[in-house]
Amino acid sequence: MDDEAARTEERSVGDVDLTTWRTRAGRASATVWTRLGDRFGALPLLIVTLVIGIGIAAVCTWIASEVYDAVREADDVAVLDRPVLDWMMTLRSPGLDTAVTWWTNVAGTIGMPIVALGFLVGFTIQRRAWTPVVLLVAASTGSLLMTIAGKDLIGRARPPLADAVPPYEHSPSFPSGHTLNATVVVGTIVYLLLLRESRRVTRVWTVVLGAVFVVSIGLSRVYLGHHWLTDVLAAWALGLAWLALVITAHRLYLTAVHRRPGDVHRAS
Repeated sequence: MDDEAARTEERSVGDVDLTTWRTRAGRASATVWTRLGDRFGALPLLIVTLVIGIGIAAVCTWIASEVYDAVREADDVAVLDRPVLDWMMTLRSPGLDTAVTWWTNVAGTIGMPIVALGFLVGFTIQRRAWTPVVLLVAASTGSLLMTIAGKDLIGRARPPLADAVPPYEHSPSFPSGHTLNATVVVGTIVYLLLLRESRRVTRVWTVVLGAVFVVSIGLSRVYLGHHWLTDVLAAWALGLAWLALVITAHRLYLTAVHRRPGDVHRAS
């Protein structure tokens, strides 16, 4: 889709105009982005920005791994890992174990791509635009690379198999890939849905359901004994950071499509 066709895309969430930047840094970035968009095209620039963002996300993952090492050595937040897992184990029952295993698989290596693909097809057909494709593919790629990088950098062992519910997993524990991918993919889907929803109650329920899904997936990983609590906390933090970068990139894209450099400076 070319930039002219992109002008029909939604650019607000409720009463919030995403092309309005209220900080000096935001306005400056938007001005530069708009000028570059005029020269090279907004969509190609969005793709380049997201690729750069993936690199930034990888650096954030490295920083998170260093912070995690410091926390583990100080025995700070990590001191909660064992007690929380022990408490989760007291809640288990055969029926609940089966239900939670089914639920956590929705965010697994098979379930999450199916969810993303389903929404991707729907967005593409409904909007007749490439932007949702670019955002979801970039978001998913970034979260996958962050998961791989984090596991390779830390190499943390998962909870003992004796404390886990089968089927067992043997890859490194930090961060929780299910949690990270669910946070990013579902967060991106929620954001794209909010752009289409005009009723406040619908927007609220969309955010609530998305948040419940992400939180429940993270808790399911601890319940099943497949991850420690700190693995899940780190995944939520990394996922939200990457999601913020993806949304910011899209806001800059919308600004380049709908505004001119002078308009950005006049926005308050």
